[in-house]
Amino acid sequence: MPLDRLDPRTLARELNGASNDPLYVMCKTGGRAAKAVERFQAAGFSNVLAIAGGIVAWEQAGLPVVRGAPVAMSLERQVRIAAGSLVVLGVVLGAWIHPALYVLAALIGCGLIFAGVTDWCGMGMLLARMPWNQRNIPACPSAPLPTPEHPSAPSPSAPS
Repeated sequence: MPLDRLDPRTLARELNGASNDPLYVMCKTGGRAAKAVERFQAAGFSNVLAIAGGIVAWEQAGLPVVRGAPVAMSLERQVRIAAGSLVVLGVVLGAWIHPALYVLAALIGCGLIFAGVTDWCGMGMLLARMPWNQRNIPACPSAPLPTPEHPSAPSPSAPS
């Protein structure tokens, strides 16, 4: 579930869970999961944990991962294509139409710098809302958690 569409109370109702039932949150590397844990805690859920290292660490530990339908192209790749295309468009328009249109390339460059510094990408958020990026992924009703048989398995961790 995309972080910008996460509604802790609605998700809890869909899973028939109480706010004190344990909830484990996972994303690719753990960054968005930590933000999701903060949202759940702000909504009154105290027993919410992010899996340390995310899906990457989970796979490296040899634990199973069930994936949804494949996405045609990752969001990060879409951002790179869109940003690069807009920079080239700004340069071409600036050279052929009017030099003031070079500002398009400069604005995209500034946006990329801002995204790198703040870890917030407006273009990525916009692209995530496009119809081709919309999937209804049901919440996993139960997933195996790390066990003593898998000592190297990523463990739940509360965000710091």
